Amino acid sequence: MKRSIFITLLLLAAVMLTGCSSNAPELIKTTPSSEISVTQAQRGIEPFIGQRVRWGGTIITVENFRDKTVIELLSRPLSKGGEPIGDNPGIGRFLATTAGFIDPTEYPLGRLLTISGRLSKLITRPVGQYPYRYPVVEIDTLYLWPIPQEPPLYYRDPLFDPWYPWHYRPYYYW
Repeated sequence: MKRSIFITLLLLAAVMLTGCSSNAPELIKTTPSSEISVTQAQRGIEPFIGQRVRWGGTIITVENFRDKTVIELLSRPLSKGGEPIGDNPGIGRFLATTAGFIDPTEYPLGRLLTISGRLSKLITRPVGQYPYRYPVVEIDTLYLWPIPQEPPLYYRDPLFDPWYPWHYRPYYYW
């Protein structure tokens, strides 16, 4: 009897935990074999060209050209599942390029994005008056993280809430 209850509870816990997983693609969820940081690539990209990276951060700009789209991101540390941790300070900037068109209204300023792709080159572009060195990643997979929703406010009704402490329950005599 105890064994069947234990198995039932274990299966119930497994079903509940699968509901907590994200819809991110596998390349976004899994860490590449070699961990290359944005700052390492900025110092010297030659040994890393062609290697797979998984980087993410906050979208700064989305620029569309005739044959490609360039996304500029402020890199942030990633969680185990690949989601950028938005509260942490930025690590550096990088550019992610892909063939085709990406609508800037669907990828607006400030949203969290994770990309997986291969390092291709290092280019210099100005940030204000400062010449900044951007590592460029050719995107294989990208994932725009959903905006976190705030939980609804919960009102505890003392007359109908079964979890409301009984000694606080008002007494009504009709």
